[in-house]
Amino acid sequence: MVHPLVLTLSCTDRPGITARVTSFLFERGGNILEAQQFNDRAADAFFMRVEFDPGGASADSLREDFAAIAGAFGMDWKLVSRDRPRRVLIMVSKFDHCLADLLYRWRIGELAMEPVAIVSNHPREAIGHTHLGDIPFHYLPISRDGKAEQEAQVRKIAERTGAELVVLARYMQILSDEQASHFAGRCINIHHSFLPGFKGAKPYHQAYERGVKMIGASAHYVTSDLDEGPIIHQAAEPISHADTPEELVRKGREIENRVLAEAVRLHLEERVLLNGRRTVVFRS
Repeated sequence: MVHPLVLTLSCTDRPGITARVTSFLFERGGNILEAQQFNDRAADAFFMRVEFDPGGASADSLREDFAAIAGAFGMDWKLVSRDRPRRVLIMVSKFDHCLADLLYRWRIGELAMEPVAIVSNHPREAIGHTHLGDIPFHYLPISRDGKAEQEAQVRKIAERTGAELVVLARYMQILSDEQASHFAGRCINIHHSFLPGFKGAKPYHQAYERGVKMIGASAHYVTSDLDEGPIIHQAAEPISHADTPEELVRKGREIENRVLAEAVRLHLEERVLLNGRRTVVFRS
């Protein structure tokens, strides 16, 4: 069975890019299944995602042939298999609802990923509600002076397992600049960003005290700027004066679950392209 391939690219905008790409695929027997593009006029940048049946051509031969076109247009590009599961490392603290949701979606085939490791700064018993199966679990506590060593261990696990994506599924630790830089463009975090004025512990309780009318969450790529990385997906939900802090927490968990899962899906399907501090998201 021939699996579809996905070509993603970005470059300075100029006439003829779409025609050249589609002609290239046609000339090599490819059949385009889905194509999306975006011209960012403010930044004079062009972005494109093409999913196609390669016919009899191999991915390696297509990459070799397309390199000349990419060089001529100065493209940042990637050509990968659409259905190959990406290797994912998941990090979690005590709140395991996002972890449980991701693993459930993986087990029913909704997310094309292969969980290669789960890393936590708390013992396995702290997330005992979630069925981990035979996924390797790594308990890496953080001491006052041991953060750098702990992060180095995470990098070693990621390298050893070939992790292509790191997901912070309510991992309640701030990554150092070095760690954020190391995983740039391949580390996703979930954040209650519709509560920007409520820092620290119990944000939903703080929101309740202030009488907010909307709660939500954002999934974004991790950068050295805390919770300010390029946003992939967001959602919000209205609430009322009748909602208790416990109900806000419950609703918050549900929003976080679906926002993080959607961001992970978009990344796994090569639908997210970085555009400076923003993202271009080609939704299905």
